Amino acid sequence: MPIGPARMPLMEHLGELRMRLVRIFAVLLVAVIVFYMATPTLIQFLMIPIGDSVGIDPATGAAQLYVLDPFEGFSVRFLVSFWASIVATSPVILWQIIAFFLPALKPKERKWFMPTFAAATALFIFGTIFCYLVILSPAFDWLVDQSAGVGLVQARLSTYVDIIIKFELGFGVAFELPIVIFYLVIFDVVPYKKLRNSWRYVYVGLLTFSAIVTPDANPVTMGLMFAALIVLYEASLMFARVVLARRIKRQNAELAEEEAAERAAEGSTKKAVVKKK
Repeated sequence: MPIGPARMPLMEHLGELRMRLVRIFAVLLVAVIVFYMATPTLIQFLMIPIGDSVGIDPATGAAQLYVLDPFEGFSVRFLVSFWASIVATSPVILWQIIAFFLPALKPKERKWFMPTFAAATALFIFGTIFCYLVILSPAFDWLVDQSAGVGLVQARLSTYVDIIIKFELGFGVAFELPIVIFYLVIFDVVPYKKLRNSWRYVYVGLLTFSAIVTPDANPVTMGLMFAALIVLYEASLMFARVVLARRIKRQNAELAEEEAAERAAEGSTKKAVVKKK
């Protein structure tokens, strides 16, 4: 997939944008059609971690899901096929978007782009897998237990699928944290030393983020996401310290100079105040 030149007339830029949007639409359309035909299998696959919460039909071995109106089946199948297509074609979609803006980046900025593009895709996929294997089962167990003695829980297809998709997307986005940390350091937005020394505030921010992203206000889910984000945060700082050692050393030297200048300014101010007295 070629990348256009950095300088192009406006109409050629618009033509390239249209071409890339057409490619995205075409790939997405084909994927939606394919996944729509396979949605019964996909839905049963999504229900595997929460089989105890949903209930399994002993005759078929499939999850027992209820559809309450004639339009629900179509809407759920389309929703599942659409999000499955987004995830499956995300490398193509992201590349088409990035390739449009890539010519505007400087050579020093481009060299980090492809590795972080691959890392971002891998982290998103890893986040969805982590959610599927670790999060869904305890989250739904806790939610269903809250109805004990209150009412009988019936697994409505649209509700369960909607919650699972929100979980998967939330964890996929949350696992992009190492990319954010890496670029904060590499572009000198926040020096490594400040990130390292401000861990208490970062942890509070991650806890708040976990509470916002998790769709069910479930303390079990929020706690698991918070623990995962702390591990990712510490691992990303460790990785940045190894890969960007020279840059971090320069940032520390600059911070030391700024602190020395501030102390000198404070000392001169105090001397001036004493002289006035």
